[in-house]
Amino acid sequence: MAHPPVAARLQALREQMQFQSVQASIWPTSDPHLSEYLPDRWKSRQWLSGFVGSAGLLVVTADWAGLWTDSRYWEQAAKELEGSGIQLQRAGEAGVPEPANWLAEHLPAQSRVVLDSQSVSAQSLLAWQKATPELEWVLEADLLSPIWTERPAAPVGQVVEHLPPFACRTRQENLNSTRAAMQEQGAHWHLLSALDDIAWTLNLRGSDVSYNPVFLSYLLIGPDQAFLFVDSNKLSAGIQEALAADGVQVQGYTELSSFMRALPASMPILLDMARTTAWAVQLAAHLNVVEYINPAQLLKSCKTDTELDHVRETMEKDGAALCEFFAWFEQQSDVNELDVDEHICAARARQEGFVSPSFGTIAAYNANGAMPHYQATQQSHARIEGNGLLLIDSGGQYQGGTTDITRVVPVGQVSAEQIRDFTLVLKGMVSLSMLVFPEGIAGQQIDVLARQPLWEQGLDFGHGTGHGVGYFMNVHEGPQSISWRGRIGPHSAMRAGMITSNEPGLYRPGQWGIRIENLVAAVPALRSEYGQFLRFETLTLCPIDTRCIDAALLTAAERNWLNEYHQQVRERLLPRVQGDARKWLEQRTQAI
Repeated sequence: MAHPPVAARLQALREQMQFQSVQASIWPTSDPHLSEYLPDRWKSRQWLSGFVGSAGLLVVTADWAGLWTDSRYWEQAAKELEGSGIQLQRAGEAGVPEPANWLAEHLPAQSRVVLDSQSVSAQSLLAWQKATPELEWVLEADLLSPIWTERPAAPVGQVVEHLPPFACRTRQENLNSTRAAMQEQGAHWHLLSALDDIAWTLNLRGSDVSYNPVFLSYLLIGPDQAFLFVDSNKLSAGIQEALAADGVQVQGYTELSSFMRALPASMPILLDMARTTAWAVQLAAHLNVVEYINPAQLLKSCKTDTELDHVRETMEKDGAALCEFFAWFEQQSDVNELDVDEHICAARARQEGFVSPSFGTIAAYNANGAMPHYQATQQSHARIEGNGLLLIDSGGQYQGGTTDITRVVPVGQVSAEQIRDFTLVLKGMVSLSMLVFPEGIAGQQIDVLARQPLWEQGLDFGHGTGHGVGYFMNVHEGPQSISWRGRIGPHSAMRAGMITSNEPGLYRPGQWGIRIENLVAAVPALRSEYGQFLRFETLTLCPIDTRCIDAALLTAAERNWLNEYHQQVRERLLPRVQGDARKWLEQRTQAI
């Protein structure tokens, strides 16, 4: 596949690099707030490479270009980069160097490397610099403006208040909790640039980033006042008055730089080096920096009992929508992957409190399912016909919570090997679902339970088993995760109230992919002389298709868990569905 636009853009970039005496440039998937999902204005890596995945890093030199991405995107990237002149680097595969190590090996000493300080965290920049002591890092050069002449403007979505009953903590409570954490760390100021942390702290929601209810802004919190740097046109007069009543002053989005530099020298400021750009940290160079996790990240990760109650109700709404969708789907004879996205979003939109999808629906049939983050497009999508497996990963943003669920359903006849693969993945998911564990265990320490049934057969999957999920907030949030590849740190502990995905998988390139995902909440299980123990409460309510299960491979405990889960799904969803959806629910929740 030829890529004339990509080739032309890389050529123009190299001309700028030569003009500015630069030997290499680095293009991460990032924006000034280190967001996962990017506004179009900051999709520079995608614009330059043609690779549309949500994770990747592009390195360009005068005569070479390479794109690093993880195993979720290896197949997709190989297709999208074909003919572009960009070499795919399969990050995490044996023998594939880290990007910094590649630079250190291939560039002469004193080579100049451009990396925009507004697109890299302070923590990551330090790692780059430590790994390449012979290179000169250029952080302010603008290579893009001269060549990306039709670059989109920054988004201008309106901001709304997140109000009771769904807002279960007041803005003042959130600010006070943050200030208490600042005081514990000896900090006078605290700068927030992570958009979800800002939206949570101020009980505001926006639409500047697809799927995530956030808005472009910075928040500087002091001991008595806070300053929100945002385009004031996004805020109604009423919201500005409410903010002022809680001691929050509105400043222009572009005024952060001058405001920060005018702060009195040597004042202690709390900065999360992993969630703040190198540019923003440099603004505080004259202050005494206290390095610590954003308190908001920890605070919002532990949902209150009332928030969990709202999430449970939201899961019933989401489950009812899915019953409607699957009842419709099983009656169709002519449907494609795009139809799945359209109808599953429409079913959710009929539920009270629905706001938007929580991410782009992944509807992947057969071989497409082997690409964990596959996205169907108008130009490339599959018709769902014949025999095989359809993987659907989808979710919704509701005022009362955020959902994320993956189900795999059979189409026509499924093979014995597909049933075996499905059952092995299910065993791992159930194993983690049944776990009771001491509070404080890191997610990295329990990942093995979801993988053991696969490992025993010489199988595995490349992505993590679980990620944190927000409360009407980003579908991916920290600090917790379930992945043996993650580094255990001081804030990796599983705490009561955290909502995490449980989603093991198995992918056979060119054939099919399987992933089964529920959201689970860490809740108290028991207390003994050995301390407090937690368990996982399964929040997601939707049948797991038993037509893909080999019951002989399940233990008695696993069968009991599945039957009890399906009984709960049936009891809680029956009052919310009728007609074909009700019949489908009753059929798909029969005991095995």
